[in-house]
Amino acid sequence: MDFALSEEQTAIFDMAHAFGQENIAPFARQWETDGTIPKTLWPQIGELGFGALYVSEDSGGSNLTRLDATLVFEALSMACPSVAAFLSIHNMCAKMLDNFADDDLKARIMPDVLSLNTVLSYCLTEPGSGSDAAALKTRAERTNEGYTLNGTKAFISGGGYSDAYVCMVRTGQDGPKGISTVYVEDGTPGLSFGALEQKMGWKSQPTAQVQFDDCKIPAGNLVGTEGDGFKYAMMGLDGGRLNISACSLGAAQAGLDMTLQYMSERKAFGQSIDRFQALQFRLADMEIELQAARTFLRQAAWKLDQGAPDATKFCAMAKKFVTETGSKVVDQCLQLHGGYGYLADYGIEKLVRDLRVHQILEGTNEIMRVIVSRQMLANR
Repeated sequence: MDFALSEEQTAIFDMAHAFGQENIAPFARQWETDGTIPKTLWPQIGELGFGALYVSEDSGGSNLTRLDATLVFEALSMACPSVAAFLSIHNMCAKMLDNFADDDLKARIMPDVLSLNTVLSYCLTEPGSGSDAAALKTRAERTNEGYTLNGTKAFISGGGYSDAYVCMVRTGQDGPKGISTVYVEDGTPGLSFGALEQKMGWKSQPTAQVQFDDCKIPAGNLVGTEGDGFKYAMMGLDGGRLNISACSLGAAQAGLDMTLQYMSERKAFGQSIDRFQALQFRLADMEIELQAARTFLRQAAWKLDQGAPDATKFCAMAKKFVTETGSKVVDQCLQLHGGYGYLADYGIEKLVRDLRVHQILEGTNEIMRVIVSRQMLANR
């Protein structure tokens, strides 16, 4: 059993980290204020191969493992977890298209998807179906030319910003077997967007409802087979849970690094506050928790790469543990900064706000417990 990263994996992490520190970190607060990420950033990221992290080489992708991908998101999140998480969403969509879209659709769209000239959003959640995703109501009626879509998607990262939307829609009966996946390009007649949501965190990501009103798409925009869309959506979530966990891990590590530096400079009662043993213990606890989270995350990613039968269970456990650890750590970092941690200038309060949603999306942490307990009971 080898816990060390390979030279190639170390190089992947270092490349992502260097890019993030140069091209994202200096601008992250301004992008949060602006409420958007400059579109010019994405092709730069695409040049690194990060627009197609686990898309096959045959399709022009990087064909990285899921473990490799977690290194990319951990490194980029040290610059800004909001930007890194948005990239994760694009990659989940790109992998779905690579796996299930037919050759004609892939030939038409994938070159721009891989280069990040086309940025993708993932549309599953609706106003009335969150954790109960199979209850979605957005309907795609078959026509002679293709499909007519009607319905609303909610909490969509990139709503009104992205270039295309990978959407789960109902083409048949109630329940998961009546759901299909379609590709809807921005500018399609009948596609519109709600007002931008005002959020606690992830403020640089434009988030809005995606609305379909007699939105007509060609038959060739069906992804895969009718009735298999829910299966495709669920297959993407194991990897998405790893990625969002990596985003929590990287951001929390950045917070801890900033806190160590701050404590060496901040003086109280005649000495720097990192000399007080009680506060040293707090630092040690955070380091222990982050190292445990990192090991757990990489084990889960390894299991997913190996196709282990308990991979889904481990992805769920890692998502629950790592995202809660990340939020706990950045909260403690804010506390150790005192009043300065509450100020935007120090960057800690942004991490607290950005990481909180990680316990909700990609399946709430309550649903993670459901997945774990069901598998435990089934294997008695």
